[in-house]
Amino acid sequence: MSVLISGTVALDSVETPFGKKDNILGGSAVHAAVSAGFFTPTSIVSIVGEDFPKEHLDFLEDRKIDTSGIKRVKGQTFRWSGYYEYDMNQAHTRDTKLNVLTEFDPKLNDSQKKSDFVFLANLDPEIQLKIISGLNKPKFVAADTMDFWIKSSREKLHEVIRKVDFILMNESEVRMFMETPNLPLAAKRLLEMGTRAVIIKQGEHGALLFTQNFHFSAPSYPQEAFRDPTGAGDSFAGGFIGYLARTGDLSDGNLRRAVIMGSVMASFNIEDFSLDRMRRLKIREIMERFEEFRKFSEFEALSVAHWV
Repeated sequence: MSVLISGTVALDSVETPFGKKDNILGGSAVHAAVSAGFFTPTSIVSIVGEDFPKEHLDFLEDRKIDTSGIKRVKGQTFRWSGYYEYDMNQAHTRDTKLNVLTEFDPKLNDSQKKSDFVFLANLDPEIQLKIISGLNKPKFVAADTMDFWIKSSREKLHEVIRKVDFILMNESEVRMFMETPNLPLAAKRLLEMGTRAVIIKQGEHGALLFTQNFHFSAPSYPQEAFRDPTGAGDSFAGGFIGYLARTGDLSDGNLRRAVIMGSVMASFNIEDFSLDRMRRLKIREIMERFEEFRKFSEFEALSVAHWV
């Protein structure tokens, strides 16, 4: 089954302790779509300016990602500039230029309206709600957000959460939104708002999945190659929903596997700047790393005989 992804398509300028790159391909929709594209056909709904390099669209199309929903308009593409220190869980923004993103008014074609799996990457909740209203009968909708929308559009974000199956946030965002330092309690409150499940992204510490029936803790990968964490959360989301769309299985066990697959894809994304590692990534490597996750997470049950 295909995945529809809406979010930003951007030109980023990023500096980390391991280098600096200017005007590189980025954006929440791009990172998510490239990740999901390893598993299933994927399409993007977004907007770019007349300055957006054709080579970047060519790259996405070469990955079999449908870019017909990326509207090119007069003006400048959304741009983000930031840096990371040695604590690479924390991005420091130097500058954000929304540019043509302020004109984004998504229009879904007939094929996109019929999408079974949908990921609403970080965007204005108003836009996320408009996309939801344009869908026919999706099987699964997930949404991400950020602190800016939590502060400026809290009520609309409440509405988004009531309408989606999964909501994704990082640790600081979920604590801010639910006004508690306790992550299980914050997740419980989000579930009470109507969403089916909550994923809390913890960067280098893994991810947590909470549903009404169970919770699951996914480990992080013991990373040695770590150059740029930009887009890691979106790569996680793309791997997660791409795997679910490929399997068509929304059982509890497969949701656990999907979270691990999301962690696998995020672990590759951070190994280089922009999408450079994903350009070189092979399916074989994904399968091998998934197996690594399984092995270092596995342990045997205690023997009762040792305690009596």
